[in-house]
Amino acid sequence: MWLTWRAATERALYGEKGFYLRERPSGHFRTSVSASAAFAEAVLALLREVDAELGEPDALDLVDVGAGEGMLVAQVLAAAEPALRARLRVTAVDLSPRPEGLPERIDWSSELPASITGLAIANEWLDNIPLDVAEQTPEGPRLVMVNVCTGDERLDGPPAPADREWLDRWWPLCRVGARAEIGRPRDEAWASVVTRLTRGRAIAIDYAHPVDNRPLCGTLTGYRDGAVVAPIPDATCDITAHVALDACAEAGRRAGAISTALSTQRAALRALGITGARPPIDLARTDPRAYLRALARASEEAELIDPSGLGGFGWLIQRR
Repeated sequence: MWLTWRAATERALYGEKGFYLRERPSGHFRTSVSASAAFAEAVLALLREVDAELGEPDALDLVDVGAGEGMLVAQVLAAAEPALRARLRVTAVDLSPRPEGLPERIDWSSELPASITGLAIANEWLDNIPLDVAEQTPEGPRLVMVNVCTGDERLDGPPAPADREWLDRWWPLCRVGARAEIGRPRDEAWASVVTRLTRGRAIAIDYAHPVDNRPLCGTLTGYRDGAVVAPIPDATCDITAHVALDACAEAGRRAGAISTALSTQRAALRALGITGARPPIDLARTDPRAYLRALARASEEAELIDPSGLGGFGWLIQRR
């Protein structure tokens, strides 16, 4: 069966027997959430900032979009001080079934809340929103079709006018054979989050690239059992592609964001106190166990801010 990459990925990831409806992310790739509890502590620090900015409302939302196994919101809820925990409304948004053992306080939903007052965070969500792929030919860009069983490709007709407009603005194809991943569905998905934000912040975290440095051949990648595999849309692997966060930022502005910041995970987490600094060697003599615990923590933090790994993620922060 031949489909566009967007249709094929939608079917492979979220169809009746889709990858994400039967698999848990932790079995296939490592995320910031699974790397260290320090990530949840940083999100809690952000939540406290938002709470203070909003004047400590009676109810404060924490919404995890693309929640996976719900680990992030569960860790934040457990670490929050009692007074803050009592005011939290925690929602995990995901299409997969509710995980066993998730605290009852966490609402599990396949849809975004109608309104959000607080913090909405989308950690590695946008990269799994299916999109089409275009390739430049002498006659202009053409959609790439894919065989869902083999991963073989062939070219089809030109993109729809709205997609061609997106390409011209956000991913111009300057040579024959160059490829682009048409991020318009991701822009729309992010705008749907910002639209629901009545007051507070929305944060998207993902591997990203800017308009002046898009990859020549795109970034489509597959993951299975912790290894990179060919992105064949047969429902046996995760299929992901890096995100044009600058285009998402513009969509968020159009959706009502009053401020926008684009950063890296390294910079954002360092600003929240995640530094990866090793403990003083004197601690090894006075309290060896505490030294080993602190050393392990420093190693976890270092992974979160490694610029060649998780620290290289882009952070898009928008406020309403």
